[in-house]
Amino acid sequence: MKIKILIPIIFFSVITCLCCSSSGNDEEEEEVIDNSTTNITYSESSSVISNPERGFMHSWSVESEGDALNLVTLQSLKNENVSIILRLYNLSSFKNSDLSEAQLTLIETDFDRLRTAGIKCVLRFAYNENQNETDAPLNIIERHLDQLKPIFTNNADIISFVQAGFIGSWGEWYYTTNNLTTLENKQAVVNKLLEVLPKEIKIQLRTPLYKQQVFSSSTSMDASVGYGTTNIARVGFHNDCFLASSNDYGTYQDVDAEKSYISEEALYVPTGGETCPPTDIPTASCLTAENEMSFLKWTYLNLDYYGPVLNVWRNNSCFLDFQRKLGYRIILKSASLSKEASISGNFELNTSLENVGFAPVYNYKNTFLVFKSETDGTIYKKALDFDIRKVKPEASYQLTELVSLSGIPAGNYELFLKIEDQFQTLADRPEYSIQLSNSNTWDATNGMNKLLHTLIIN
Repeated sequence: MKIKILIPIIFFSVITCLCCSSSGNDEEEEEVIDNSTTNITYSESSSVISNPERGFMHSWSVESEGDALNLVTLQSLKNENVSIILRLYNLSSFKNSDLSEAQLTLIETDFDRLRTAGIKCVLRFAYNENQNETDAPLNIIERHLDQLKPIFTNNADIISFVQAGFIGSWGEWYYTTNNLTTLENKQAVVNKLLEVLPKEIKIQLRTPLYKQQVFSSSTSMDASVGYGTTNIARVGFHNDCFLASSNDYGTYQDVDAEKSYISEEALYVPTGGETCPPTDIPTASCLTAENEMSFLKWTYLNLDYYGPVLNVWRNNSCFLDFQRKLGYRIILKSASLSKEASISGNFELNTSLENVGFAPVYNYKNTFLVFKSETDGTIYKKALDFDIRKVKPEASYQLTELVSLSGIPAGNYELFLKIEDQFQTLADRPEYSIQLSNSNTWDATNGMNKLLHTLIIN
């Protein structure tokens, strides 16, 4: 198949975002046609969709210089609709020394296998997995991050997010033996981590208070900051005792205020983590979990811990719903599209999208309107200004852009939306492209969403 990517010199675009509540009703596909325009209503799918960087995940911890991830196991994750894992590296053998070549090779091997399998990862590094053991001093942490920088750079495409780690047992910023939980040392670790990671990668801190302390601000970000790449715009949250107590084992100090803070921040930075044994409240019910994940905009959750909480959801028939809704779940609702256009003219893309997931997309994606020739299958890609991160949860988004048809010859063309990874290494990998949650619209071979419309260019 021939593919041509055209970034036109003359490109006009207008994006208008409209927020409204969702009706949640599935509709059959239908076309209402006048002399010049086709109006299309799309059907919503009820399937669990394995989109990148979201959903239930597995977690694998590995000891220093231990065994690499198993490729066959990673490849089998698609059968569980899992597209993301947590990889925790225990650096206990290097508390007073550089990372060995064997350790660095282990991490590189893991990334190679993740990429082969079509999976991404959340990363964390720690120096022990027992609260009675020691962690490493600050100078060792900083040296290790310098060693890891080339690996981060070379494998940024496979990293979804990085949990700050390094400090204390399990890298959870507690039980430190090297005085690392002072504000000065927490700031040093955060700043060093953000320095060595590529700007495209966001990190997560264990509590909202940590971010407020590190950046000396308790005011949540707005869009003018949140969609940027400054340090504060790259820091989200992970909660490893989700729904475990009234304050989630100390995750929150001022519970209501800090949850509201996360809810607003999480329009731009990721939240995720795992449950743990509940204490002073009943095991999380479906309704409680649904409300919390929706309010805090959860994008991923560990499948491997804590089992009894997960089983409550399985036994009460909400687990499947959480599989659908964790992270983003974007539906193509409708479109109003011209049937014909002039060669070298313009085509107006006019579609309505809705996000019925708990969270937005957090990592930038490149989006194209794709024209596929019905004659010979040649594909022409036109870049859009559209930023899918702005399709917020529980809201609609009107996508309207005027697209130049320069370079596309006369003929009949099937139209698609392609929302691909920002890294060119993954751009042509369908498993790293976003599938809209519609019936009968996914082109799995090319990783594109059918608009169910044919345009005649004459």
